[in-house]
Amino acid sequence: MRRTGAHFGPVRKRKLSDDVIERLEAAIRDGTYPEGATLPSERELMALFQVGRPSVREALFALQKRGLVQLGAGEKPKVTRPSPRHLLDELGSAARILLDEPSGLDHFEQARLALEVYLVTHACKHADAADLARLEAAVEANRTAIGKGETFIATDVAFHRVLTEMTGNPVFLAMHDAIVEWIIHERPVLLNTATNNRASHAQHRAILEAIRRRDTLGAIAAMCEHLGDSQARYSRRPTAAAPAAATG
Repeated sequence: MRRTGAHFGPVRKRKLSDDVIERLEAAIRDGTYPEGATLPSERELMALFQVGRPSVREALFALQKRGLVQLGAGEKPKVTRPSPRHLLDELGSAARILLDEPSGLDHFEQARLALEVYLVTHACKHADAADLARLEAAVEANRTAIGKGETFIATDVAFHRVLTEMTGNPVFLAMHDAIVEWIIHERPVLLNTATNNRASHAQHRAILEAIRRRDTLGAIAAMCEHLGDSQARYSRRPTAAAPAAATG
């Protein structure tokens, strides 16, 4: 009986570099080459695998892209450990394409809201005295920066980053940094006024106080209001002479 479909198409011949990638990655994963170790030189790898220089170089570049190898001019390849940030950086080009779609920025704003709702939920359940002190310091720094342009923007982002750091999860931290970076890059230029700053700071204070009370629903509501107001401001058409701002 003849079968058709994706599982029964022609078998494609693997490239030599694919085999080199597979074997080197296996050697890294099983500890033959631990983090910090150097791999054999290109010439040595050519001899080991009985392949040409192009196959070795293609394999090394692929492993570098995966965060498993660091390449340096005139140096042997060095084994590294992929980080969450590295993996998200690799998604940068795809993220920019998605952001260019008509609803792209809205979709990223929704993803950020989902992350931030989790962050305040986690904080209400797990924040200790040290965490609350760090949040308080972030809110106070945000207050003293009202009306100071880029300084206020930096303290605004810092408040949300402290919330993320409180989870102790490097994946969330990488997600936060990447999503905020992508969103800010795409947001239009807006007037950064002291009035907007004060409103944003008051919302940060409301989030902190809800966390301090262990009021999960209150913290979620405050965060939704904060990010919703921010998104509403950036959905308006900017004025031609307005200075840059990227708060929220």
